[in-house]
Amino acid sequence: MLTVGEKFPSFNVTATVSTDQAKAFETITEQSYPGKWKVYFFWPKDFTFVCPTEIAAFGKINNEFADRDAQVLGGSTDSEFVHLAWRNNHADLKDLPFPMLSDIKRDLTEQLGILDLSAGVAQRATFIVDPENIIRFVYVTDLSVGRNPQEVLRVLDALQTDELCPCNWQKGEATLNA
Repeated sequence: MLTVGEKFPSFNVTATVSTDQAKAFETITEQSYPGKWKVYFFWPKDFTFVCPTEIAAFGKINNEFADRDAQVLGGSTDSEFVHLAWRNNHADLKDLPFPMLSDIKRDLTEQLGILDLSAGVAQRATFIVDPENIIRFVYVTDLSVGRNPQEVLRVLDALQTDELCPCNWQKGEATLNA
């Protein structure tokens, strides 16, 4: 698995960006969103039970990531058409403000080292990548355990301070450098 300090790999995927079929799909690469921090998070399968809870939770705080000059990108090994169908059929996903990446060829998940070999799907992994495409945070849980997007936001805040941040530090609190 790729880890902190390594370059996020090159990729080219189709993403679902809208529920409007005429403009539903867009090509996204590692060069998309230049100059921004990126938060990539992957889930095992569309049309499951845990996945929509965390996808919707990332969507609810998307503006907070945007306020920090970060682009959220979610993805799985499902196709862009499955993403579109899921968005159109799940009330919590209809208005998602970020792209849903389709890694149907499993190229990106394999490069990242997060393809679960037993299940053949993406592991529940999160990467925070800086504007130079360097991985600064990696978090992977068991397929059955959802993430806390607020914790990902807290870590992004800490990474953007370039200071020493103690356990449970929150934006606005003193760092160890202060």
